[in-house]
Amino acid sequence: MVKGGRQRSKFFFTALGAGVVALATALTMGWIALNWRAGILLVLGVLFFGLIITGVVLNTIFLIREIRRNEQHDAFINSVTHELKTPVASMRLYLQTLQSRDIEESKRREFYDIMLADSDRLMGTIEQVLRAARTSQTKQLNRSPVDLRALVQECVQLARLRHHLPADALDYRESVSEATVSGDLEELKAAISNLLDNAVKYSGHRVRVIVELARNEASQLAVRVRDEGVGIPPSELKRIFKRFYRVPNAMALKVKGTGLGLFIVRSVAERHGGRAYAESEGSDRGSTFTLELPATRPTLRS
Repeated sequence: MVKGGRQRSKFFFTALGAGVVALATALTMGWIALNWRAGILLVLGVLFFGLIITGVVLNTIFLIREIRRNEQHDAFINSVTHELKTPVASMRLYLQTLQSRDIEESKRREFYDIMLADSDRLMGTIEQVLRAARTSQTKQLNRSPVDLRALVQECVQLARLRHHLPADALDYRESVSEATVSGDLEELKAAISNLLDNAVKYSGHRVRVIVELARNEASQLAVRVRDEGVGIPPSELKRIFKRFYRVPNAMALKVKGTGLGLFIVRSVAERHGGRAYAESEGSDRGSTFTLELPATRPTLRS
């Protein structure tokens, strides 16, 4: 119901802006036709007309952007609510079962494992929201030398365990013998983990992800994560890094998420003097995400 109301509001403001522009154009053209000899008045009228049209267009754009932003906020709240409520409900159900029934030891241990996984999912969602708030702040980074090779290998192994993947589902490759960056270890780990989780989630039933650590330039190290999943339409390649934004095929595939993962990746990259970007040939053609970071001097010697 809310979404339908927002769509009607968007249509109303668009139609209103177009109508006002058309009316102003018609009146101005009529005025010019009747007063074509009044040169000074003509110039003033044209300038006034331009100001009116500019104001109407800017006002319409602003209103539509506000409506879209509110839609994204609502989608974020719904996603986070679901991500928080689902594991809590699951843990409550298993706890009630353990409390009310006499269950054999093997089944009891299975319940404990499920509840532990649900608590990890709950903590992951909370940490994602808190990290998004921290990375958007301009606080000083806790910098230290970070071995990017070891960090990427660790994140790949954790992703295999977290998503219960075979070894060949996540293929790690490197073309550098030394890769050191100066940065915050936890932030960099979160950025790389988000790229891996994103690739796995959007791969569909067959997960095939290639992770590559390479050097783009003499002073740039690149972590590339390439999947063979649903792909990204060209018009969405820049928008996907915005806070709360999720591509339309995420809704169609019912992929769980908060819309914060790629925002965190871009924020971490920028805070470390690097950049993050996506490449894709379109829907169902897979995608490649790249995190570029400036290397420190030890890398330059290789």
